[in-house]
Amino acid sequence: MRLFFALWPPAATAEALHAWARKAQRNTGGRVTRAETIHLTLAFLGETPPERLDAAIAAARRVRAPRGTLPIERAKWWKHNRIVWVGPEKTDASLHEALAAELRAEGFALEKRAFAAHVTLIRKAGEGELPSVPRVEWPVEGFVLVRSALSAEGPAYERVAEFGLGEVGGVNSTARKC
Repeated sequence: MRLFFALWPPAATAEALHAWARKAQRNTGGRVTRAETIHLTLAFLGETPPERLDAAIAAARRVRAPRGTLPIERAKWWKHNRIVWVGPEKTDASLHEALAAELRAEGFALEKRAFAAHVTLIRKAGEGELPSVPRVEWPVEGFVLVRSALSAEGPAYERVAEFGLGEVGGVNSTARKC
């Protein structure tokens, strides 16, 4: 199984970001991410044996973080991997760090590079002028564990489990398998 943890936007937010990406694509080319697959990756596990699924879920259940919002404040083109993305001006890595620590405690090997909060909206893009960033609301009330399958049509995602974030003291209030 190919697994990752992510923040998933509300449908209206995903639709607004998708519409923005279609405008940006006029100047950059590339392939726009489908609205239903828009997300922000918190931790990528990659190919994971099925018997390790429960350990990934157990790690996520121990994460303690407050609810909040993900600000969408800027858009960029990364030349090195030819993507156009949107995200916050300053990365708040606290949820990522809490999740990464719990995953490492369960024996998962994660990327060592610094976490950069970004939402990929166009792949195989060239450099081009990007429109103003859309004003969207992205509440962060929880995160999901996702199984991905790659195909010629693009990735297909299945939510495996959802994890709620608490309001008071950052207590993880809910965790359920999908």
